[in-house]
Amino acid sequence: MGKIGVVGSINMDMTVKAERIPLKGETLKGWDLKYIPGGKGANQAVAMAKLGAEVEMFGCVGDDAAGASLLKNLQDTGVETKCIKTVTGVPTGLAMITVGDNDNTIIVVAGTNDHVNIDYVNEVKDSLLECEIVLLQHEIPQETVEYVIALCAENGVKVVLNPGPARPVKQEILEKVTYLTPNEHEAVILFGRDISFEEMMKRYPEKLVITQGSRGVSTCLKSGQVILVPARKANVVDTTGAGDTLNGAFTVAVTEGKELPEALAFANTAAGLSTEKFGAQGGMPTREEVMAAMENQ
Repeated sequence: MGKIGVVGSINMDMTVKAERIPLKGETLKGWDLKYIPGGKGANQAVAMAKLGAEVEMFGCVGDDAAGASLLKNLQDTGVETKCIKTVTGVPTGLAMITVGDNDNTIIVVAGTNDHVNIDYVNEVKDSLLECEIVLLQHEIPQETVEYVIALCAENGVKVVLNPGPARPVKQEILEKVTYLTPNEHEAVILFGRDISFEEMMKRYPEKLVITQGSRGVSTCLKSGQVILVPARKANVVDTTGAGDTLNGAFTVAVTEGKELPEALAFANTAAGLSTEKFGAQGGMPTREEVMAAMENQ
């Protein structure tokens, strides 16, 4: 299995619990403040490293305590970080999350994630093109995502685009990616409301993979048959990072040459397991855990 690259966001998630979400102008007492490594890009890289893949992360952090901590965390989980750039004078990406009364509010400060620009990609191009497959998300500038996809397509490197957070993607970019993995909300942003999920998938067989939360994952096979791979039943503790785990596990499975139904079953199982523990990266399973769970289904 070849090297997998991730071009994306690296954030520190600052979470605090309160009895409820505060009203405008209101001060509430909070508790249980946690600083948790996050960012969709970093989460997906960690998910794949924990599954035993060779993974390299491409992105930017600040020259601050959060940046140093996030770099160490990636290294400790086995992700290659030699191409991560430290940008002076710009804060590391931060998500401020308030959790209360079974709901949350999130403010994201992009910080150094906005510096994952075309100039940076050109600096790391040689390492990037050594990858067999590259995974991207939407927490870095849109023009960077498009540039990386075009660069990979020209050089025979496969691409998985996880188009979240949701924003439109140009048709020519959709044509160049190998796999596109929106959730239902993101699929509507990409293709509109006038077309059913089934029609979308039939338009892009074995390319468009739509994740549907607790229902599972759907795609259309080359034969034209639309399949739903059901989700694994889980004792859910925290769904944070489940989508990132699914994308990471799916990318690992296709890089290993698994057929799509098998790759999606592997991805679903990993995502289900990840919801049974707290935290995005902390809950991500090892390959041994996924294989054991698949045998017990």
